[in-house]
Amino acid sequence: MRANLVLLPGDGIGPEIVAEAEKVLKFIASEHGHDFEMTTGEIGGCAIDAYGDPLPEKTLEPCRNSDGILLGAVGGPKWDDPNAKTRPEVGLLKIRKELGLFANLRPIKPYAALIDASPLKKHIIEGVDILFVRELTGGIY
Repeated sequence: MRANLVLLPGDGIGPEIVAEAEKVLKFIASEHGHDFEMTTGEIGGCAIDAYGDPLPEKTLEPCRNSDGILLGAVGGPKWDDPNAKTRPEVGLLKIRKELGLFANLRPIKPYAALIDASPLKKHIIEGVDILFVRELTGGIY
């Protein structure tokens, strides 16, 4: 399988998460003969700092031509000024609109090794496997 992927680490913990996900993708590619061409772009607060725009065209264009996008996180305390001219989450809203995205997939499946770390009792959370599909057409989300 060949895929063109865009990695958007974003802000906060996003760069750390995306860096680890990139390692996993490279491992999968090497073990299963896949070819993932990966490029990186900026979105959110880091893009505001670098370009004055939460989603610059130089990030959006590769996204338009990709097979998939891996997005870390957007925003953080540094950009929480309610009077700011532009805010990081505007980049998230813009990418959704520009690419016609309409759903956010939120899986809930606890890992056996971490089940005791859950705030829910083991007998309640054990065996849970749910996928929430959040439709993005009903407002600002």
